[in-house]
Order: sequence, then structure tokens, then C-alpha cells
Amino acid sequence: LEGMLIAAWAVEAETCFIYMRDEYPAVLEILRREIKALEDAGVVAKGYIDLRRGAGAYICGEESAMIESIEGKRGIPRHRPPFVAQVGIFNKPTLVHNVETLLWVARVVREGPECLNATELNGRKGLRSYSVSGRVKNPGVHVLPAGSTITDIIAAAGGMMDGHTFKAYQPGGPSSGLLPASMHDVPLDFDTLQPHGTFIGSAAVVALSDKDKARDAALNMLRFFEDESCGQCTPCRVGCEKAVKLMQADTWDKPLLDDLCTAMTDASICGLGQAAPNPIKMVMKHFPDEV
Repeated sequence: LEGMLIAAWAVEAETCFIYMRDEYPAVLEILRREIKALEDAGVVAKGYIDLRRGAGAYICGEESAMIESIEGKRGIPRHRPPFVAQVGIFNKPTLVHNVETLLWVARVVREGPECLNATELNGRKGLRSYSVSGRVKNPGVHVLPAGSTITDIIAAAGGMMDGHTFKAYQPGGPSSGLLPASMHDVPLDFDTLQPHGTFIGSAAVVALSDKDKARDAALNMLRFFEDESCGQCTPCRVGCEKAVKLMQADTWDKPLLDDLCTAMTDASICGLGQAAPNPIKMVMKHFPDEV
């Protein structure tokens, strides 16, 4: 809340909206309590911070779909232009931030820039919250230097589980696809993964072991996208469904999957459909023996 109010002050915002999915009732209760405390203390006017509950749609992580949802409509991404900074919520210029950014805004203002830029690793400055899961001993959110490699991240998560050998990893959410264990020295940060056809995204890191199949992991990701596609555009809606069918074959039809990936990447409205083919492309590139 502190970081949000700093950002609101900086842009002279008329209203603040917090969008929190309804699967986190404890967080919603904390937010209600803290917003009331701010109002009672006279820090903000009553109603200045508007807490909106989302219905748990992954697509509402896309900023314009979230705005549609806050407005009481179906959460589907808008066409651009105009961008939300010009025409956002209720047609007003809107600043959209991830809560992690606002956390760091508050800390930097309170503690000085050193709390963020004093940490340097592999030529990258700052800290990042990595959400680590998969075949590691201590899954969870680990705050580490922004230049951390998958080796550093697995070590911070207690190492691989007993009896499991590191095989592959998802560097930043399902849209980022899979990288092989041989690429263990790449810093997981902004701009460092693009040359390898992927990105840091949400920094949701999943470690896979020799007990896992990369093709199964990719299929799982595409099933997720099939479920979470808002259905607005044909390349994503039909493309995800078609990909799931093709990926269940014993031997993948690589030319057809390549064509499908190109169509989805080029023609989808938003990042969900554009990035959904990444798991397919990366399994064909890095794990061809499995498909």
C-alpha cells in the first residue's frame, strides 16, 4: 500500500485500484484492514483505495484484461493502440504496476537506493523474488540477486531432491518454455534470456529432473493455456486446442507444429497466445530425442 500511494502521488492519481484474486481470502482481509487503518488515520480519503476481487482468471494478469474486469466486464485484452497509459480504466490515463515493483518503490524511498543497487551479480544489479518449485528440497519464494543463474536458485532452494538429477528448467512462468540443464550459467534477469528465445516473465522457476519428460511438461503448459485462453482471438483459442492434440502423438508433426507456432505468435492479440508456443518450440529445439 505504501508503494502504491507513492506511485499515486507521483502521477497525481484520482483513485487507486487493487486487484486481488478471490483465491486469497487471507490477503483480502489484510488489505481491507490496512485500507481501513489508512482511512481512519486520515492518510487517504474514504474510497480513495478501491479493492476489487478477481475471479482467478490468468488472463487478467494482462493489464488491459484486468482493467476490463475491474470495470465489471469480461476479462479480455484490449486492442492497442490506444495504450492504457492514455486510455485506461473508465477511459482515463492509467498507471498499472505489479505489486513487487511497488514493494521496491517503498523500500527504496524508505531505505535509500542502496537496498536495491548495492547487490551485483554477473553484471546485473538489484534483487528479484524468484518463485521456485519443482524437484527442489525447499520450494517457495526466494529473494536473490537479479543476476542469479539456475544453479544459484536451486542452491538457494536447498538443492535438488534426493535421487533427482537436474535436467531442465522453466525460467519464468509457463510462457517462458523450457531450457536444458546445460544452459545453467545464464543469469535469470530482464534482457539476458531473450537471446535464447525466452524471458524472465514472472520469475516463476520450475526445476525438472531426470524423472521428468520435457514433452510432458510442455503438454501440461499448453493444457493450461488452453484452459486460460480468454477465447477472444482465433489463433490463441483454436491454436492452443490444436497444439494439445498434436502434442499427444507419440511422434510430433514438427512442420505442422512449426506452422501453428508461427500463426499463434504472429496473429494473437496478447502475450498469452503470442508466447504459448514457446514450450513447443523449446522442446523441439533442446529435447528433440523426446519427440
